[in-house]
Amino acid sequence: MRFMMLMVPKGYETAAPGTQPDAAAVERMMKYNEALQQAGVLLSLDGLHPPSVGARVTFSNGQAKVIQVPFPGVSEVVGGYWMLELGSLDEAIEWAKRCPAGDNETVEVRKVMGFEDFAPDVQAASAGFKEKHDAKP
Repeated sequence: MRFMMLMVPKGYETAAPGTQPDAAAVERMMKYNEALQQAGVLLSLDGLHPPSVGARVTFSNGQAKVIQVPFPGVSEVVGGYWMLELGSLDEAIEWAKRCPAGDNETVEVRKVMGFEDFAPDVQAASAGFKEKHDAKP
């Protein structure tokens, strides 16, 4: 099963462009990332620039609307993620508990939906996508 762990740092929703963690925090995180890699559970990971260098696209009545920062009413944003291959939610939670996150950070753990998680009608509606997805380069 695949699980995504999302890093949600408080205050990142208003961070200025170019905001970065300090070197000591990155060093601690790299040791954690190496442990994930050595355990053979890490599929991918990335950090994200703050929303101040991004945009949100919302949809209403078939129309797209682009919202530049600040995003009204948004109090939390994702700062990065890990994609892991694990046997259970409990195992994912144990890895999340080992993360060297700071006092202002939360790690959200979410199971990634597999094709088999969808009802038969949804599987039929996405016919052919599973084969394309599984044939990743």
